[in-house]
Amino acid sequence: MSTTLVATPGRLSGSAEARRIRRDEKIPAVIYGQGMEPVSVIVDRRDLRIALSGAAGANTILEIKVDGNTYPAVVKDMQRHPVRRTVAHVDFLRINMSEELTIAVPVRLVGEAKAVLAEGGLVDPSQDTIDIVTTPANMPSEISIDITAMQPGDVIRLGQISLPAGTRALGDPELPIVTAIAGSKAEAAPVAAAEETPAAGDAKPKS
Repeated sequence: MSTTLVATPGRLSGSAEARRIRRDEKIPAVIYGQGMEPVSVIVDRRDLRIALSGAAGANTILEIKVDGNTYPAVVKDMQRHPVRRTVAHVDFLRINMSEELTIAVPVRLVGEAKAVLAEGGLVDPSQDTIDIVTTPANMPSEISIDITAMQPGDVIRLGQISLPAGTRALGDPELPIVTAIAGSKAEAAPVAAAEETPAAGDAKPKS
C-alpha cells in the first residue's frame, strides 16, 4: 500500500532561495531513478512527516504527485542540518513495483530473554537494520526477531533469521545481529564455587 505525497516543481537558484524555502516549512527535494531525468521538487515539511509516520517509516512507498505526474518512490536519502538536525533535503528514488530494490529495514526484538535477564545480562542488538533485496510489494516495514529462547552467550546471526516471502538478506550469513551478553551473576557463580572448594594443601586429615 502506498501513501500519496503532493509536491510542487521547484528548481532552486541558490542557497539563499533554499534557506527561504526552508523558513516557509518547505523542503527542497529531487526525484530520480528508472532512467528518468532528475526532477527537482519542493515538499511540505508537515506533509512529509505525516507520510513517513506509519510503521514503515522512511521505507514507506510513496506516490509523489507533481505537475500532473505521479511517481512511485521511496526515500533514498535525507540530508539534515548539522546543528538543528531538521531535514534539509530529500532524495526520492523512483521505483518499479515489480522490480527488486535494495533497502535497509529496521530490526525489532520480540519477547523477553528471561534466562539472560535472570543472570543480570542483557540482549544487545548488534545491528539496527538489515539490508535486504525485495520488491516494493513484498517490502516489510521491519524484521522481527524472537529473543525469548536466548541463553547467556547466545548469538543470532544473519543466516538464522526468518525473512518474509520474496525477501532475501544481503551480507555475511555469520554476521551477528543479536547477542545475549552474560551478566555479573553468571560470572560470579564459577568464582563462588572455586572459593567454596578447599585447596589440596588445606584439606583436614580424617580423625
